[in-house]
Amino acid sequence: MWDYYSYKPKKPKNPAAQIEKLRKKNPDIRPTVIVGKLAKTWWAQAWNENLEGYADYSNRISRGRSYVRSGAVLDLSIFAGEVNALVQGSRAKPYEVNIKISPLPQKEWSEITKQCSRRIASLEELASGRFPLELMELFTSRGDGLFPSPRDIRFDCSCPDWASMCKHVAAVLYGIGARFDEEPTLFFKLRDIEFTDLIKKSVDEKMNSMLKNAGKSTTRTMKDIDTYELFGV
Repeated sequence: MWDYYSYKPKKPKNPAAQIEKLRKKNPDIRPTVIVGKLAKTWWAQAWNENLEGYADYSNRISRGRSYVRSGAVLDLSIFAGEVNALVQGSRAKPYEVNIKISPLPQKEWSEITKQCSRRIASLEELASGRFPLELMELFTSRGDGLFPSPRDIRFDCSCPDWASMCKHVAAVLYGIGARFDEEPTLFFKLRDIEFTDLIKKSVDEKMNSMLKNAGKSTTRTMKDIDTYELFGV
């Protein structure tokens, strides 16, 4: 008779060997490698904390911590509004995980862009590939920030697990945070936001505001200025 209390979750089956096997067929695979903390930067930590903070996920997402730490996420690719991954389970064949993230609503995006225009110094830091701490509250605000809520996330896994969020999906969600550590601008890509547009719109709005304050009313924007070159994007 099966005993729930004596059950021990199975460990992924030799992820390192599977990575080498997959690499022979696809040299471009990108496994998730965790050394030390699950997330090192504040924005990656905020991604994890956002997911862990929702009641829908709080009791489920922790199932993926040991999996992602063990190297079970063999490959992880982030696209606009979508993540595809291969996760090694207890079976020989890796499971396919697909996660879809709804695009950020235009109304929320416009409001965030407006608020960013008041923090032009932080945008320069953002353009250099870092998330300024000053923008933390703006980006992570629950309900109207950039981070998705459970209703914005849909996922699917090829494993036979009956749970609505299996440990393979949970491992990938943590893997996304780890990838943000390495490439913070992937966060914008995932929410289907044009990163350079954020900077250009914010600079344009800031310049128009400065001109109005100087008594030089104009409809002219910075079209003749290379904003990308200005910020080194």
